[in-house]
Amino acid sequence: MLNDLLANNKKWAEQMEERHPGFFQQLAEQQKPEYLWIGCSDSRVPANEIVGLMPGELFVHRNIANLVLHTDLNCISVLHFAVEVLQVKHIIVCGHYGCGGVRAALGNQDLGLIDNWLRHIKDIGYSYREILAEEPSKDSRVDRLCELNVKQQVANICKTKVVQRAWQQGHELAVHGWIYSIEDGVIKDLNVDVHDQSAMPEIYNIY
Repeated sequence: MLNDLLANNKKWAEQMEERHPGFFQQLAEQQKPEYLWIGCSDSRVPANEIVGLMPGELFVHRNIANLVLHTDLNCISVLHFAVEVLQVKHIIVCGHYGCGGVRAALGNQDLGLIDNWLRHIKDIGYSYREILAEEPSKDSRVDRLCELNVKQQVANICKTKVVQRAWQQGHELAVHGWIYSIEDGVIKDLNVDVHDQSAMPEIYNIY
């Protein structure tokens, strides 16, 4: 099976070069993406493909349930590099409906180590427990929490020093929240765009 993957890679590289002569040489010289994508690790949500972008056009960070935690040095380092080095203009948090991590967070099963990660989603679920209680089914509660989770991660990004510093220095930077449907392949804009410090509580601002 691994040999199949290597063969697929070779075929893909040859096809890319045929369609776009010099593509890999140009790609090797620089990367200048305008977008940072923070998404779920789910294998059914391939970031570049679902937005129709080529390699080099999307800087990507993925983890279970697309969380942005101030204690996650991996995610914050990616954010720092994307904003301060690559100078991306858009940060997109993209969750997806039916997320397994969100579904697990709504349950009470002991899952071991991952429970420490999912606890952050449980906290969001508890904060919005009245809204979730209005949903007619477990599946709809999961999907609603998937949306609420994306919105919370957008807020978490905006509170970081990386983003606050960029806005304070006048950089053009916007944060967006989207959610993807695996069932039909369509992305929904949750309309939680943030373009500057004015939308954030003052305690998080840098002056």
